[in-house]
Amino acid sequence: MSPKITAAVGRTFSSVRASRNFRLYLFGQTVSAIGTWMNFTASAWLVLQLTDDGTALGANVALYFLPMLVLGAYGGVLADRFDKRHILMLTQASYGIVALTLWAIVATDVVHLWMVYVLSVASGIVTAIDNPSRQSFYIEMVGEEHVRNAVSLNSAAFTGSRIFGPAIAGVLIATVGIATCFLIDGLSYAAVLVALFAMRPSELHPQKRTTRDRGHLVAGLKYVWGTDALRRPLIAMAVVFTVSFNFAVFVPLLAERTFQGDAGTFGALSALAGVGSFVGAIAMASRVAEPRMRDLALWAVGLGVALAMPGFAPTLWLAGAAMIPMGFALMAFMITGNTMLQLNARPEARGRVMALYGIVFLGSTPIGAPIAGVIGEHLGARVGFVLSGLVAAALGVALLAARRRAAAVPALTEA
Repeated sequence: MSPKITAAVGRTFSSVRASRNFRLYLFGQTVSAIGTWMNFTASAWLVLQLTDDGTALGANVALYFLPMLVLGAYGGVLADRFDKRHILMLTQASYGIVALTLWAIVATDVVHLWMVYVLSVASGIVTAIDNPSRQSFYIEMVGEEHVRNAVSLNSAAFTGSRIFGPAIAGVLIATVGIATCFLIDGLSYAAVLVALFAMRPSELHPQKRTTRDRGHLVAGLKYVWGTDALRRPLIAMAVVFTVSFNFAVFVPLLAERTFQGDAGTFGALSALAGVGSFVGAIAMASRVAEPRMRDLALWAVGLGVALAMPGFAPTLWLAGAAMIPMGFALMAFMITGNTMLQLNARPEARGRVMALYGIVFLGSTPIGAPIAGVIGEHLGARVGFVLSGLVAAALGVALLAARRRAAAVPALTEA
């Protein structure tokens, strides 16, 4: 192996080599993520079978993410105040209980749409607490030097699992039924719990915590709004995440209605998007330069183009192929924004900063998903993909234009 390839591999997996705790965590997350993607795929198919309504798909997604919009900031306060590893132990066990409950009601054939909705809200409440602690825990496992690499590799594990999870779910749904997918997901959380218990606290990089005084929530919001390096990327991500990251609503409609496919078709399209996301995460893991707003803007433009491609694909095969660059651009945009926030946030406020990231990433879905559901139901999945792409591309172009204007002002002043 040439020295250049060896160096590239070393950069790509630097956080894994540097931290035993992160190695354990990454393994547990990989196992659990396969179950999570099986659950996502099975849940979408279950709602579609119960209702045959694209609007119901959007509503279910919205209910899952609504608690993040309402409670996500408080989850950030908890992350800055308490031991993040202990919080994650509680949330992962709670995820498992919700998944096993869904398995039980589906397996016994007593499931109704309202039950699915209630469990989606329950999972969303857990996510509102889990996400800020999980996002800000990377730096405690690997330190600032390796944080982008750790974020990228964890994203690679999660999205790489998307290659297998939806495909496995499609096969299981067609052969033994939907319930098995929820059972496997519920059991998969044991892997994360074992990893968290097996960590060595002495090898963590403890971060400064906040006090238990009141007012930290408002103080965190003021800090982010007053910090340009945090405010600008958050606003940009809020627009893209709200409008352009709800493609999951369109994929089952594209599979079933546009191309007259089945659960296997849906699983295959989702898996191909996972291939692109996995490659994108690995590519981002090897980067060493600190990300800038220009990078975020360029990825927004690339994401816009990639999202429009499935909408224009004339055949199922081309639509599947278009899922790969779409997944790549989605992941690159997300990791770029995430890393910018991680590196620019003060340690004692990182949990609240990442909670706001979670709000714009996940909490925006209750706004975007119902809109996507209505568009998918009445205008079709193709139109949904194209409109999502246009918004992302327009935002990216606007950000690049604003950057050029800002750079031109000092030059004109000097002249």
